[in-house]
Amino acid sequence: MRPTELLCTTPKGLYCPPGDFYIDPTRPVPRALITHGHADHARAGHGAVMATSQTLKIMAARYGADFAAATQEAKLGEVVAINGASVSFHPAGHVLGSAQIAVEKDGFRVVASGDYKRRKDPTCAAFEPVACDVFITEATFALPVFCHPDDRGEIAKLIHSTEVFPERTHLVGAYALGKAQRVIGLLREAGYDRTIYIHGALKSLCDLYREEGVDLGPLAPATVDTARKGEFAGAFVVCPPSAFSDRWARRFPDPLACFASGWMMIRQRARQRGVELPLVISDHCDWGELLQTIEEIAPGEVWITHGRDDALLRWCELNGVAARPLHLAGYEDEPD
Repeated sequence: MRPTELLCTTPKGLYCPPGDFYIDPTRPVPRALITHGHADHARAGHGAVMATSQTLKIMAARYGADFAAATQEAKLGEVVAINGASVSFHPAGHVLGSAQIAVEKDGFRVVASGDYKRRKDPTCAAFEPVACDVFITEATFALPVFCHPDDRGEIAKLIHSTEVFPERTHLVGAYALGKAQRVIGLLREAGYDRTIYIHGALKSLCDLYREEGVDLGPLAPATVDTARKGEFAGAFVVCPPSAFSDRWARRFPDPLACFASGWMMIRQRARQRGVELPLVISDHCDWGELLQTIEEIAPGEVWITHGRDDALLRWCELNGVAARPLHLAGYEDEPD
């Protein structure tokens, strides 16, 4: 069969005609399969939602228990028939509960990877390559300039900074779902066992990660009053990046702004945000990892959903891999 007979693009997102369902639709639809809980992929208001148990819990935490009329838990690796198609979910390594979705009919398989990464992450299951005829990949960091350093080295820089500036509070900007918990997990993995303070906006998701068995160590609310202000000297306070500009941030002793993101490779972005310590820690693949993944899976065709698709298309062309951009709207500029 032709690939577009199994999955095609529509104004609402990727649609499977044989199964009559959408993958990560950008508008409410009767049936949606969701790769992960970030807001540009997981939206409320669908008739029925199928996702991993963790993603369903994340959506409930963010949107309320009635985020969809009906839900169905997808077990990793289990093949389920939906109308005229078979689907299965496989780890994507992006955030807790993230999954690639394999759609198959008559022996032809397309894998929609959603967002994914190849680095070891103590807070979620690792990416698993899935053999397929068509691989749908993101291209967030699909430029040769993006060669992300070792995560553990970035965390070592962060810990070293507290030794150099023990009097300063280290405000670590990290997005609420995935990045915040990963930074905390990496700090614990590096042997940091002191209390880590968190902004109130992170509490519910950190609690959910803990309920799912992710060890985040001792956490406490980053609440400042006159009596406690001194205890934040030399401490880590993890917060949404938007909190840097709030009055809340100025209550801490001589705050030092840090930001964990793949975009911190671009120094101009760090300067624009007033970041003193950029931490290049990404929940997406860098250029080399994207190429590694395509070579490892060796699909007959590559589709690119969002990001810097020109360079990846050119690489595919030079290496004899059929490829095309999908030009899907609504997924660009996801925080990383």
